[in-house]
Amino acid sequence: MIYIVGTGPGKISGMTLEAKAALDASQVIVGYKVYVDLLKADFPDKEFAWTGMGKEIERCKLCFDYALEGKNVSLVCSGDAGVYGMAEPLFRLQKENSVYQEVEITVIPGVTAALSGAALLGAPLNHDFCVISLSDLLIPWEIIERRLRAAVHGDFALAVYNPQSHHRKDYLDKACKILIEEGAAPDRACGFVKNIGREGQKAAFCRLSELASQDIDMFTTVFIGNSQSDFFESDKGTKLLTKRGYKL
Repeated sequence: MIYIVGTGPGKISGMTLEAKAALDASQVIVGYKVYVDLLKADFPDKEFAWTGMGKEIERCKLCFDYALEGKNVSLVCSGDAGVYGMAEPLFRLQKENSVYQEVEITVIPGVTAALSGAALLGAPLNHDFCVISLSDLLIPWEIIERRLRAAVHGDFALAVYNPQSHHRKDYLDKACKILIEEGAAPDRACGFVKNIGREGQKAAFCRLSELASQDIDMFTTVFIGNSQSDFFESDKGTKLLTKRGYKL
């Protein structure tokens, strides 16, 4: 058995009970090293294996190797395994290799960053929303740009994954300019959360015109409201709210 486990933010407190049960039932836990390291203290009796960034297919093959030895394996993914996760490549490899088809695969859902980050900011995704990754490692930038423009015309609230990295320092700036060019107001309410559920967690608020200048990296999830979103200020702090309906 291979469990493809969405571990949420990464720590055991952010997992579903189903995710923890799958990890408990596995002899081996496999994943990207950053995510595996988050689990070692809570599962000290497990065998751990990992590969680095860009080695996703090798990671999947490693899982099949362990499973064909008769071991239960958990392939762990941050957030949800089916949202920019490892569920699709694992199933694709199984489809292409008849030996791998002897292995049973179960997907265990987890709390993706769009949801866990939104909870820290208030309710930024409380109406129709879309999730867009700004990473062009696996998709051309032209398609990402087209989706950003479509999101403005649909007046969707946005959760933005992979907003920038060492190699993509200007991508969030480009995305913000595209949104404003398509009609999003420069003062549209936004927020972002770094290191959700982990050490160094930080949540902050800003306007769309200010977003690209904020302290944002690859471990940050960005939230951009729709035309009805706004900040709610109280003595308890700031919240980013998107109305549940236009008539409320």
